[in-house]
Amino acid sequence: MPIFNDTKIAFADKSDAQLRKAYWMFKMIEQPSLTKVGTSVLNFTVHNNFPFVTGIVKNTLFEQFCGGETREESMKVVKQLFKRGVGSIFDYSIEGKEDEETFDAVCNEIKDIVKFSVGNPAIPFIVFKPTAFGRIDLYEAVGSNAELTSSQKEEWKRVVKRFDEVCKLCHENDKKVMVDAEETWMQDAADQLCEEMMEKYNQQKPIVWNTIQMYRTGRLEYMEEQLQRARDKGYFIGYKIVRGAYMEKERARAAEKGYPDPIQPTKEASDKNYNAGIDFVMNHLDKVSAFFGTHNEISSELVMDKMKAKNLENGNAHVYFGQLYGMSDNITFYLSDKGYNVAKYLPYGPVKDVVPYLTRRAQENTSVAGQTGRELGLIKKELERRKHTR
Repeated sequence: MPIFNDTKIAFADKSDAQLRKAYWMFKMIEQPSLTKVGTSVLNFTVHNNFPFVTGIVKNTLFEQFCGGETREESMKVVKQLFKRGVGSIFDYSIEGKEDEETFDAVCNEIKDIVKFSVGNPAIPFIVFKPTAFGRIDLYEAVGSNAELTSSQKEEWKRVVKRFDEVCKLCHENDKKVMVDAEETWMQDAADQLCEEMMEKYNQQKPIVWNTIQMYRTGRLEYMEEQLQRARDKGYFIGYKIVRGAYMEKERARAAEKGYPDPIQPTKEASDKNYNAGIDFVMNHLDKVSAFFGTHNEISSELVMDKMKAKNLENGNAHVYFGQLYGMSDNITFYLSDKGYNVAKYLPYGPVKDVVPYLTRRAQENTSVAGQTGRELGLIKKELERRKHTR
């Protein structure tokens, strides 16, 4: 019997009404054409301040996938999750803005999250996206070693400064910080920054954690190279290991610009590469710690099996699991029930500003085979269980 099918544990905190609402939302997301039209309409109406629509969004998609509009508002969810042994990772989900004022504001918000979370074990990680601190075109130029103009050089210095300020603050307050991965064409520059920050702030323990997308080619080789670098320079590595979320965009751009597809050729190849990433981490726990961000039951069970084979305690400090808030509760709460380190990514922010994140999440759910159907099946199973046990 699959170990992640105990819906009583998964949905212990959800009322029947909440489950029915979630079922309705996932049912809508399951329809690709409806999702495509709906997300376009949603972005337009919320951007143009239709208050009625904003209210509907807050009580549906936002409630399902976000903690609240502010950190303080989100603390209700944080406390509820932590009662069951699940940490929260505040994800300030503002996307699609590219001006210096916004970059500075987001950087300050991330620093405020660090201060807000000091001494609170319910918030084990800080996280930010590289493009929250600088333009994607600038990362691309830096990563490709293009000749920068004077203004671009100054702009890049500001990006580096934002990275360093956050990582330094996390180091001073003993808080782990994860840097999300994004599109391949900007990732080289983000990787280089993460490497510099690790070397600077991971001398005693992994404070700075980079994200590795295993649906990409060449990532296992990259991790092996970085392990040697860490050994040579005497620092520790932290990795968030994920499959990836930009497949269709990556393939389309590679075809348009005529360079090799950077994504694994099949879903099976991605899964195999992810599992190779698990092996890599588990074989190098003296230097590498990992946060396995996955909604895949097989990968989660594989990590558990590897830990057991190495006689590691379930709560070993080098191994974390993570899922997105509002999804895969069957995995999250099974793991917490068994004493593993597990946390939910908890997005927050003003409804209007978070809509791009919510629509991207809906589209990703639609494109990942079986993801939405699994959520629907679990919710249906729990509602049936409750009906027959009353």
